[in-house]
Amino acid sequence: MDIVHVADTHLGLSAFNRVDPETGMNLREHLIYNNFLAAIDRIIGMRPDALVHAGDLFHQVKPKTRAYTTALDALCRLQDAGIPVIVIAGNHSMAKTRYTASPFEVLERGGYRAGDFYVAHHNRYRRVELDDAVFHLIPNMLLPGDYRAAFEEIEFSGDTNVLVTHGLASALKDKRLHTVAEHELDATIMSDRFDYIALGHYHGQVQVADNAWYSGSLEYCNYGEIGDTKGGLAVDLATGRVNPLDLPHTPMIGLGRINCDGLSAREVVDEALAVIEDAGETIFQAICQITLDGIRRETLRALDRKAFVDARNRMLDLRLRVIPVDDTIQIFQEESLAGLDYIAEFERFVEKEHLAPGDEEFVRKTGTRVLRSVITGRRERECC
Repeated sequence: MDIVHVADTHLGLSAFNRVDPETGMNLREHLIYNNFLAAIDRIIGMRPDALVHAGDLFHQVKPKTRAYTTALDALCRLQDAGIPVIVIAGNHSMAKTRYTASPFEVLERGGYRAGDFYVAHHNRYRRVELDDAVFHLIPNMLLPGDYRAAFEEIEFSGDTNVLVTHGLASALKDKRLHTVAEHELDATIMSDRFDYIALGHYHGQVQVADNAWYSGSLEYCNYGEIGDTKGGLAVDLATGRVNPLDLPHTPMIGLGRINCDGLSAREVVDEALAVIEDAGETIFQAICQITLDGIRRETLRALDRKAFVDARNRMLDLRLRVIPVDDTIQIFQEESLAGLDYIAEFERFVEKEHLAPGDEEFVRKTGTRVLRSVITGRRERECC
């Protein structure tokens, strides 16, 4: 059996405050939808026996309407091509309480033929049999111990056993993403009794055991991923052969490092503009980064930001990664691609607590005001 393994598509992610002129939608969000559907079409052209999505199909537990319609469009295309889809909930799109409906309930009721669509969510293990393969689905769980409990339900049978789960392998525990409901996977769960383990959550494409791979995310979700390989994996379950699969995505480009020692603010800007010019058309709607190495803080403050306006209009985003002289702490002059939206995370936390209406409004307003004050203060300190 041949499968395609993908994960962490984060449909609904938006960033950069850029607007698509035709739809009025956030441009970053719009490109993610388009790239996702283009990736689905490419996968269909490969004619795999199944598509496995290892979590975080959506960026939020309550997806935007366009995120839903994009996912439904993809499922219809795959159904028409006769390619079964196996999906699990990741930490971004899992229901955090029993009172919250799972977004996958909407997809499950979409009218797909039996044998086309299999999903595991709401903290429950699911077993799926396709031909001679058995897929063991463990979605992102509420508690770390829940993974172990789900693993204990597994009965190995059939010619091929595949584990699909979402979490951080112990081999990568130093690379935590520090997101909500991020759990480390028990090493015993990563059993060599599985013929293949399809992992989601870590956004880099990496092998963590002889039989275990992260496919990585389809898109770059923060600037820390600039060196990562994006795409999916083509897996031959009979032989164990795994091949990287290049899929459509918005490029992230490191435009280089400028040695700012002894340069004036004007010279730094001129060097940066020359680097951008040398990149040519590759920067169009790309996410770009320039490193300013050894720049003095007074020089940084004196940079003419308006000089970059034309270049920024051609890009999706430009970030100046600053390494100040005699300071090992990096300063990020532009917003990260997604980062952690503290305000949104706080509002989701308040919502799931089910407070009395008056108390909920007070907590929401007070907490949001304090968080905005802290975030603003931090940004001001970083730019000084």
